[in-house]
Amino acid sequence: MKILLIACACFLLLAITNLPIGYFTFLRIIVTIGSILVVVQDFKKGINLWVISFGITAIIFNPLVPVYLHDKSIWIPIDIASAVLFFSKAFSN
Repeated sequence: MKILLIACACFLLLAITNLPIGYFTFLRIIVTIGSILVVVQDFKKGINLWVISFGITAIIFNPLVPVYLHDKSIWIPIDIASAVLFFSKAFSN
Protein backbone atom coordinates (compact mmCIF):
# COMPACT_ATOMS: atom_id res chain seq x y z
CA MET A 1 0.00 0.00 0.00
CA LYS A 2 2.85 2.35 0.87
CA ILE A 3 4.35 1.97 -2.62
CA LEU A 4 1.01 2.85 -4.23
CA LEU A 5 0.65 5.95 -2.05
CA ILE A 6 4.17 7.14 -2.88
CA ALA A 7 3.59 6.43 -6.58
CA CYS A 8 0.35 8.44 -6.54
CA ALA A 9 2.16 11.34 -4.87
CA CYS A 10 4.97 11.25 -7.45
CA PHE A 11 2.49 11.09 -10.34
CA LEU A 12 0.68 14.11 -8.88
CA LEU A 13 3.92 16.09 -8.62
CA LEU A 14 4.79 15.15 -12.18
CA ALA A 15 1.40 16.52 -13.26
CA ILE A 16 2.49 20.10 -12.55
CA THR A 17 4.69 19.95 -15.67
CA ASN A 18 3.42 20.23 -19.25
CA LEU A 19 2.35 16.75 -20.30
CA PRO A 20 -0.06 15.38 -22.92
CA ILE A 21 -3.74 15.07 -22.05
CA GLY A 22 -3.49 11.27 -21.92
CA TYR A 23 -1.30 11.52 -18.83
CA PHE A 24 -4.02 13.34 -16.94
CA THR A 25 -6.53 10.60 -17.73
CA PHE A 26 -4.03 8.07 -16.39
CA LEU A 27 -3.47 10.30 -13.34
CA ARG A 28 -7.21 10.48 -12.61
CA ILE A 29 -7.48 6.68 -12.69
CA ILE A 30 -4.44 6.04 -10.48
CA VAL A 31 -5.29 8.75 -7.92
CA THR A 32 -8.91 7.63 -7.70
CA ILE A 33 -7.89 4.01 -7.16
CA GLY A 34 -5.36 5.00 -4.50
CA SER A 35 -7.88 7.26 -2.76
CA ILE A 36 -10.62 4.64 -2.74
CA LEU A 37 -8.23 2.03 -1.32
CA VAL A 38 -7.33 4.37 1.55
CA VAL A 39 -11.01 5.12 2.20
CA VAL A 40 -11.92 1.42 2.25
CA GLN A 41 -8.97 0.51 4.47
CA ASP A 42 -9.44 3.35 6.96
CA PHE A 43 -13.24 3.25 7.02
CA LYS A 44 -12.94 0.05 9.07
CA LYS A 45 -11.57 2.25 11.87
CA GLY A 46 -14.50 4.63 11.53
CA ILE A 47 -14.91 8.01 9.89
CA ASN A 48 -11.76 10.03 10.40
CA LEU A 49 -9.78 12.78 8.67
CA TRP A 50 -8.09 10.33 6.30
CA VAL A 51 -11.42 8.94 5.10
CA ILE A 52 -12.85 12.40 4.50
CA SER A 53 -9.70 13.76 2.82
CA PHE A 54 -9.23 10.82 0.51
CA GLY A 55 -12.96 10.67 -0.21
CA ILE A 56 -12.84 14.27 -1.44
CA THR A 57 -9.70 13.47 -3.44
CA ALA A 58 -11.46 10.52 -5.08
CA ILE A 59 -14.36 12.77 -6.07
CA ILE A 60 -12.12 15.50 -7.50
CA PHE A 61 -10.00 13.08 -9.55
CA ASN A 62 -12.89 10.78 -10.52
CA PRO A 63 -12.41 9.72 -14.18
CA LEU A 64 -16.05 8.69 -14.70
CA VAL A 65 -17.57 12.09 -13.92
CA PRO A 66 -14.50 14.33 -14.23
CA VAL A 67 -14.18 17.76 -12.69
CA TYR A 68 -12.98 20.14 -15.40
CA LEU A 69 -11.37 23.30 -14.09
CA HIS A 70 -10.03 24.21 -17.58
CA ASP A 71 -7.05 26.12 -16.20
CA LYS A 72 -3.78 24.43 -15.27
CA SER A 73 -3.00 27.15 -12.72
CA ILE A 74 -6.00 25.97 -10.69
CA TRP A 75 -4.94 22.32 -10.85
CA ILE A 76 -1.33 22.90 -9.73
CA PRO A 77 -2.16 23.66 -6.06
CA ILE A 78 -4.69 20.80 -6.04
CA ASP A 79 -2.03 18.41 -7.38
CA ILE A 80 0.53 19.58 -4.83
CA ALA A 81 -1.92 19.38 -1.92
CA SER A 82 -3.01 15.90 -3.02
CA ALA A 83 0.63 14.79 -3.32
CA VAL A 84 1.28 16.03 0.23
CA LEU A 85 -1.80 14.12 1.39
CA PHE A 86 -0.57 10.89 -0.22
CA PHE A 87 2.97 11.34 1.15
CA SER A 88 1.54 12.08 4.61
CA LYS A 89 -0.54 8.92 4.59
CA ALA A 90 2.33 6.83 3.24
CA PHE A 91 4.67 7.87 6.04
CA SER A 92 2.13 8.08 8.87
CA ASN A 93 1.93 4.34 9.49
